Amino acid sequence: MGKKMFVLIVILMSVSLIGIIAVQVFWINNALESRKEQFKNDVQKSLGSVSEKINLKEEAFFEKKIEGLIEKMGLANDAQIRNYLFQEIDTTTKQKLTFGATFLEENFKLPTDFLDSDSIIVKRISGKKDFFQSKTIKGVDNIFTNTDDKRYSFTKRYSNIEKFYTNDIFKDYINRKPIHQRISNKELNNTIKEELEKRNIYLDFKYGVYSKDGLATKLKSGYYTINKKESYPYPLFYDTEDEVSYKLYVTFPTKNEHILSGISNILLLSLLFIFIIIVAFSSSLYQLIRQKKISEIKTDFINNMTHEFKTPIATINLALDSIKNPKIINDEEKVLRYVKMIRDENKRMHLQVENVLRISRLEKNQIDLSKETIDMHDTIEDAITHISLLIDDRKGSITTHFNAIIPEINGNPFHLTNVVVNMLENAIKYSVGPPKIEVFTESTNKFFIFKIKDEGIGMSKAVQKQVFDKFYREQKGNIHDVKGHGLGLAYVKEIVEKHHGTVFVEGEKGKGSIFTVKLPLI
Repeated sequence: MGKKMFVLIVILMSVSLIGIIAVQVFWINNALESRKEQFKNDVQKSLGSVSEKINLKEEAFFEKKIEGLIEKMGLANDAQIRNYLFQEIDTTTKQKLTFGATFLEENFKLPTDFLDSDSIIVKRISGKKDFFQSKTIKGVDNIFTNTDDKRYSFTKRYSNIEKFYTNDIFKDYINRKPIHQRISNKELNNTIKEELEKRNIYLDFKYGVYSKDGLATKLKSGYYTINKKESYPYPLFYDTEDEVSYKLYVTFPTKNEHILSGISNILLLSLLFIFIIIVAFSSSLYQLIRQKKISEIKTDFINNMTHEFKTPIATINLALDSIKNPKIINDEEKVLRYVKMIRDENKRMHLQVENVLRISRLEKNQIDLSKETIDMHDTIEDAITHISLLIDDRKGSITTHFNAIIPEINGNPFHLTNVVVNMLENAIKYSVGPPKIEVFTESTNKFFIFKIKDEGIGMSKAVQKQVFDKFYREQKGNIHDVKGHGLGLAYVKEIVEKHHGTVFVEGEKGKGSIFTVKLPLI
């Protein structure tokens, strides 16, 4: 996959993910706003019903009081009677419709102690309605006779008209009373609770009634303090000019929990799906990058292997061509030297192939890791013996500092010796001049620890994170200033982990490295 195509795929996947998450977030936000608006409407309707119920109760109380005064007075101070008559005759159908109405308007002058006024007059209006329908029919002798008469009469009292006349008196009367005398805290609290429960709002609430000037009244729950941002206001009472004189404010401390509870299941599902999408995207992106990285590493590995095999193959071919030479084939000494050269180069290729197969078998758990009690100091000494020729060839030195009190662990001597050898070879290969290597050991209550320190080229923090990955080499492509396939340290990590230990590296670029291995004691 080309770099441009890889970047394009990542960008498209990122845009798609951001778009899906944005749509989900928009939907969630929209659902929350809808719930908030619905809750607000339900509360406003409930408070409207509270205000209406309280005002109707006051009106009923006032009407009852007026009615009691009128009954107590008995006779009206004056009265008026109005009569109305309407008649319609249909000559085609021979029908006559007659409607008559009589209205009695009684005026009562209230006592002077009522509202401290001697000019308050209330009216009592009653009336009677008569409806008469008759149809004229011809008889057999062609003489007109009246048949099929219908009569209806209704008597009623016109309370709506009476209210029209007493409306101003009612407003003046109730607005003279202090608000806490018009309704009690208990009654207001119960009325609010009752109306809220009618709309399925079973929440704790706090309320307060404030005048149009913003002053608090005695009608409130506990030490209620107005919070206009969180409260729901509604007009409670009006003055004589039909302007709001008192407002009711209601606050719900657990409002947000109630709003979220309505969509909690859908909200959780949406968040779950967003999480799954993010995980799937991250996993896909990780696998894509990992596969690209593995592809590049394998390409480097193949290039390095090809280079490593070219030299022994060329040497073997050259040796075979030399042996074919008639001058040499009869020279036993030269033939044996060329045969030895072929054997050495063949052994070299075999070791390289075996190294690749070993790490593969290790990953598949196909390597026998039978364990026994071993002394790690002896194992390290044995490994140093294996690479002593390499050290001497580079005119280097290895210094040991065995400070571990308990060096015995449960492990496989063959593979642990290879671990130390690989780490020492790594220190030799990456030393510019004569290698100077130090080996330190120590022990704790639970672990045997050994460190291999060199003064080589070192490595950056980024390289330290990848140095134990299979096939990884800091130098890429067909560059072979340091030979290898990127398998040695991967093998070290696998073996150490099979022994339930850990391995890590420290150091800086140009200042050498320190490889540390921790293995559990018996």
